[in-house]
Amino acid sequence: MIDQFWTFFIAITLLTLFPGVDSLLVVRNTSRGGWKDGIATSTGICSGLFVHAMVSALGISALLLQSAIAFNGLKLIGGGYLLWLGCCSLWHAVRRKKMDVLEWQPTIPRKFQLSRSLREGFVCNVFNPKTLLFYMAFLPQFIDPSRSAILQSLFMAMVHFCIAMVYQGILAILVCQISDWFKNHSLGRLLEGLAGVILISFGLRIFWERRI
Repeated sequence: MIDQFWTFFIAITLLTLFPGVDSLLVVRNTSRGGWKDGIATSTGICSGLFVHAMVSALGISALLLQSAIAFNGLKLIGGGYLLWLGCCSLWHAVRRKKMDVLEWQPTIPRKFQLSRSLREGFVCNVFNPKTLLFYMAFLPQFIDPSRSAILQSLFMAMVHFCIAMVYQGILAILVCQISDWFKNHSLGRLLEGLAGVILISFGLRIFWERRI
């Protein structure tokens, strides 16, 4: 256990419900490959939380902040990956439009690939510098110095994992319920295109932020 567990539980729940890159990626991939794609993506995202917990507990995050090259490299990798995901969404949105015009047939969802979904979620979370900073600043507030910092950090990551999986799982199911309606309308292309634009904006914002 940790100090002030219920304070941590309420705070991390509220922060998880706040929409961000992770939620957007789950929506995007659910629209792409159904609820399995969304759940797998969520699993990859949430698995990355344990990496941040270990990094925070071992003090590597503080070392990264002191090393401008290492931290800036982390930001560039994370921003570049978001840009790549956003460009892929825009490309598929344009491609779906061309296929609809040429064939006049409903678009077919792309085949679900477990490894791809897990990888996209995991990489997106692990190389998100804001998650690293959040864990470094947030977790130590609830750690009891008389106990193992690593075990307490992993415990908090497990709580966060469970909360995020429930929230993102519900989100994936809701998106899946309306995905059939989107597939037969231009709104389907609009949704994927909008997801691409937002992902690209997140990536560019990471690039434009002042680096240390």
